[in-house]
Amino acid sequence: MTTDRRTELASLTANFMDAFNRGDLEGVIAHFHPDGVYDEFNGRRNVGLSAVSEAFRPQFEGAFGEMKFIDDDLFIDADTGKVMASWRCTIDVKGEPMSWRGLDLIHFEADKVVFKGTYAKAKAPLLEPR
Repeated sequence: MTTDRRTELASLTANFMDAFNRGDLEGVIAHFHPDGVYDEFNGRRNVGLSAVSEAFRPQFEGAFGEMKFIDDDLFIDADTGKVMASWRCTIDVKGEPMSWRGLDLIHFEADKVVFKGTYAKAKAPLLEPR
């Protein structure tokens, strides 16, 4: 059972991250539980589909330029439904390609995200040349 759940969680996480990279806000929100929580890297907490959607909206409307998340590493605890996904976010800042590293802690209940916490090493994303 644990191996099957691990495979399922890896697939759910890949599909979730793929929706970000496709710029598909509805696809991202479809992964969340109705009472899901998104903790932003700046500490702001968003609870429920409407709040989570509004928190992500600027990113999907291009307010920060085109963002892509490149998978780095994945740790899965199949027994608890928890995933830690580390990544590198690429973005163009004033025409210059930049990136920063971060990670998400994602808690699943069945096939829905009940918690997504995004973490960075700074108060604001640290940008480093790609």
